[in-house]
Amino acid sequence: MSRDFSKDALNAINKKAGKNITEGAVKKLASTVKPGTTQNEAQLRQLIKQVSAMAKVPVSEATVQDIINAVKKGGANSGTMESLMKMMMKK
Repeated sequence: MSRDFSKDALNAINKKAGKNITEGAVKKLASTVKPGTTQNEAQLRQLIKQVSAMAKVPVSEATVQDIINAVKKGGANSGTMESLMKMMMKK
């Protein structure tokens, strides 16, 4: 993913959520994610909760389950991540 896209995505999320998530905070969290994280439901659930806490945006259990189901169904490519971000912002 290009650096410009990453900054644009972070700026869009901050603007939409009315939050100020720093690039450093995202990098710190991203450094804990391993390739198998998206395949392990417990680890994926923990990651979703960490992102929710970092953004200070509560995510319902139903939304967590929707995200888990979407990741299991479609994997974790950039198109899927974009649709997951949109899903989280709607709820």
